Amino acid sequence: MNFNNYDYLFKVLLIGESGVGKSSLMIRFTDEFFMDSHIATIGVDFKIKTVNVDDKLVKLQIWDTAGQDRFRSITRQYYRGTKGVILVYDVTNRDSFERIKDWMEEIDRYGEKNCCSIVIGNKSDLESKREVPKEIGQLFAEQHGLKFIETSAKMNKNVDEMFEQISKQMKETEIKNIANNIKNVVKVEKSIKIKKSSCC
Repeated sequence: MNFNNYDYLFKVLLIGESGVGKSSLMIRFTDEFFMDSHIATIGVDFKIKTVNVDDKLVKLQIWDTAGQDRFRSITRQYYRGTKGVILVYDVTNRDSFERIKDWMEEIDRYGEKNCCSIVIGNKSDLESKREVPKEIGQLFAEQHGLKFIETSAKMNKNVDEMFEQISKQMKETEIKNIANNIKNVVKVEKSIKIKKSSCC
């Protein structure tokens, strides 16, 4: 019996430049609500939601981080213990897309080993203002071995799918890590037995 009411608990970070819609994506997913006005996140904010992935309950701690440079040192502290990172850019802002590379470098520098990542092009409803073609975002993600989804927090397009995708990746990675740990324990136990038998 699972007294915690979940099978997996994962910490997820939403990162990207200020104004790309990280807060809107989180609130749309957790509260099913959209804010028309933009309020910059100060430091970090987080919400919790449980999703069903392949008949397993996955509890997500979703951390919304500030995109401004002045909060960058604060944001870096929150990579610890993170199992998944959602890299968000605004399809109407080419610079926010170009800066994704910088955010990926931060993941490599401060993120956990085997941390899962996904690339998100948000505000896909603003087609007339688009500066980043979908194909460009798709190609960038493929070149880095990452999944790619375009979303619209305003229209609630692919928001659930985005969190379901990162949840599935984290769950699969966790299962692999557990299997590898078991293999390592077995190897150690075998080597200990061999050493003991050789001493006789």
